[in-house]
Amino acid sequence: MFGLEKPAGRREPGGSGGFPKMASVGDFNVLSSSIPATKVELSVSCRNLLDRDTFSKSDPICVLYTQAIGNKEWREFGRTEVIDNTLNPDFVRKFIMDYFFEERENLRFDFYDVDSKSPNLSKHDFLGQMFCTLGEIVGSQGSRLEKSIVTIKVEVYDWDRDGSHDFIGEFTTSYRELSRGQSQFNVYEVINPKKKGKKKKYVNSGTVTLLSFLIETEVSFLDYIKGGTQINFTVAIDFTASNGNPSQPTSLHYMNPYQLNAYGMALKAVGEIIQDYDSDKMFPALGFGARLPPDGRVSHEFALNGNPQNPYCHGIDGVMEAYYRSLKSVQLYGPTNFAPVINHVARYAASVKDGSQYFVLLIITDGVISDMAQTKESIVNASKLPMSIIIVGVGPAEFDAMEELDGDVVRISSRGKFAERDIVQFVPFRDYIDRSGNHVLSMARLAKDVLAEIPEQFLSYMRVRGIKPSPAPPPYTPPIHVLQTQI
Repeated sequence: MFGLEKPAGRREPGGSGGFPKMASVGDFNVLSSSIPATKVELSVSCRNLLDRDTFSKSDPICVLYTQAIGNKEWREFGRTEVIDNTLNPDFVRKFIMDYFFEERENLRFDFYDVDSKSPNLSKHDFLGQMFCTLGEIVGSQGSRLEKSIVTIKVEVYDWDRDGSHDFIGEFTTSYRELSRGQSQFNVYEVINPKKKGKKKKYVNSGTVTLLSFLIETEVSFLDYIKGGTQINFTVAIDFTASNGNPSQPTSLHYMNPYQLNAYGMALKAVGEIIQDYDSDKMFPALGFGARLPPDGRVSHEFALNGNPQNPYCHGIDGVMEAYYRSLKSVQLYGPTNFAPVINHVARYAASVKDGSQYFVLLIITDGVISDMAQTKESIVNASKLPMSIIIVGVGPAEFDAMEELDGDVVRISSRGKFAERDIVQFVPFRDYIDRSGNHVLSMARLAKDVLAEIPEQFLSYMRVRGIKPSPAPPPYTPPIHVLQTQI
């Protein structure tokens, strides 16, 4: 058991007017902060920790992790000092945090028995962990919270084909016990509470023996990026006639000299974020549904820069320029076919499956899809490749078919085969338009939502393929120039 407390106020030097600075009510400087925050100090104590040392008691340390809003990743916040030879530590070093009443601030406390001077926690024995929120601590009586270290309850059943499995019994253990691996400590008696209560001679319903124990490190999207994985971004723009004449203000492709049209806003919103993860900033830009000069043939996979052998544009600004040039040279036509541009990106993704590259295709469209069967088949095939597809719908049309492609509710299928994983994210741009006309805010909202699923889709591919991130290169150390002078 351990307690956390928000200490009482204390007087610190330097306060104006002789008033004490309170640790429980943090100072708020209106000149340096836009959101008022209360400073709190967390003190940590433990009782009856596991003894992992043979000839002495454990040497515990507490490591605090925090979790950002809307993010599953835990980040280390800080560590206490190490206290030698004790199972009941009262750590002196405190954690000083900002407390926001309006936010849920998740905390995780990990405890280790320190065996060496190494800062790498994997080199030390894990003792246990506890989860809570900062609000739970502050809201507890006396701002003091006590919780037990997490234990694991295992229930054992006799499996039946019809689903009516018979309960055999249960036992409890903990991560720290399991981490010992196969040993006499990991043989567990399976107890049926009902039988134990009815039969005086009842001993157990059998035993469970741990044969192996493996710890797998959960890697993040950033681990792959730091290891050198490149995100390749491709854009495909709808040039069908349903968008309207680009020379008319009612057209979704209208080139307003004073502001971006819906296509431009969607492109810049998503592209300006993704381009940071692409080292060469060269992006293929495609169009579909237009008649091309000089013969007027209809194409569903043409280069916006007019060069089919090299459709790359330099940066998002280069893509925007190519988009505007295409509007002046092609004739909007139809129909709305997605499969060709999906297959275009899939061909590149199929050639690089080692985790060094991942492909993101942004499709911006205004209407109902014409080649639904072919598009489904393309998506199912692409789900096996290192790629994701973002579809942004612009204009007032109904996009029911796009919701089917999204696959959040029902996994997309084609010819009886289901997609290996969900790789499509669809959003209608109209849902993100700021009512006050703030286009910057509209673009930020759009980018946040459409890109939110990319890291998990990326990780799902890497997990299925068993691809681990490459080690991050060592930090750059600038050369030291020695100045020599003669006197």
